[in-house]
Amino acid sequence: MEPPQMRNVLSLILLTATALPAGAFDSLEELGEALFFDVNLSKNRTQSCATCHDPEYGFVDPRETEMGRAVSLGDDGESLGDRSAPTAAYAKFTPDFEQLAERAWRGGMFWDGRAAGLAGQAGEPPLNPIEMGMPDQASVVARLAEDAGYVAAFKALFGDTIWNDDASAYAAMTQAIAAFESTDLFSPFDSKYDRMLRGDAKLTDEEELGRTLFFSEQSTNCSLCHQLHPSAVAPNETFSNYEYHNTGTPVNAAVRAANGVEGPDLGLLANPDINTADAGGRYKVPTLRNVAVTGPYMHNGVFKDLRTVVLFYNKYNTLDKARQINPETGKPWVMPEIPQNLAVTELIHGPALDDKQIDALVAFMKTLTDARYEHLLEE
Repeated sequence: MEPPQMRNVLSLILLTATALPAGAFDSLEELGEALFFDVNLSKNRTQSCATCHDPEYGFVDPRETEMGRAVSLGDDGESLGDRSAPTAAYAKFTPDFEQLAERAWRGGMFWDGRAAGLAGQAGEPPLNPIEMGMPDQASVVARLAEDAGYVAAFKALFGDTIWNDDASAYAAMTQAIAAFESTDLFSPFDSKYDRMLRGDAKLTDEEELGRTLFFSEQSTNCSLCHQLHPSAVAPNETFSNYEYHNTGTPVNAAVRAANGVEGPDLGLLANPDINTADAGGRYKVPTLRNVAVTGPYMHNGVFKDLRTVVLFYNKYNTLDKARQINPETGKPWVMPEIPQNLAVTELIHGPALDDKQIDALVAFMKTLTDARYEHLLEE
């Protein structure tokens, strides 16, 4: 058998993976890897975890639909989601969901924090009718039991009785996927930025300007939400504090016209454990790791270009009429989908930026691209 490192490399080449022979899984991570790529866990056997979290494309969904890449197509070949599939890269660093203060929350998986940890997240897509479409846990477990390799591996890793209870077997599946998603394949910390911190690379003047602006609270508002560690030179920075804010993102009208969803996306308020109106319109701050190659942007994919996102935030800090125009539409920025609960303090923090500064911020964010995806920057 190949060592785990080699199998991880192979995963980057394959879009799907077939189960290995019985007894071939030496670890929970290896079992999780096979499950991550297994299309048999969807109703029509066409979709796996890797379909919407493709390891060749920053662990997001690279498939083109009638909505471009804004949202994902389901296993049925017809259903379109309403939110963009967030990257699975660096997701293992997401803290558990918690309420920090009366109007402040942090952590949890998905855009609204409704799932606990990687295992909790892994358990939802197979049962979502517009994603992988399986009717219940028992149906998924039955698919798993079709494969002798899985049967043997589950017994070896979880005990001989694991198949006696569907809920336990399903939970074991999610634990295995979570173990795979916790490997260094998903979080290598080998971008140009990381190499610069280690002294193995040098940023260009433009990239260095962007870095300075990014971490300076006097110059921008970026680090207020997109910095986890207190030091601007801390290793293993994930570029998210995992808190929830309403930044005024407009509705993606094109997506809504295609998927037929009505009413506003409530954001954090859609989390079944949250029942306060103060949560409406808030979304978890995403990591900026690989952000330059994982567009389109925002929770609903409403902006196509990374520079547009910077301009969107800059509009809060300027009265310049030209800055009130969305460059992708040539029209004024659309009003927020939910105008209440705007993160005014964070959004208006810092001065207006000129084009040189905006371009520098974009250049810096490109340096956060993992080494294996740097070729995508040229596409």
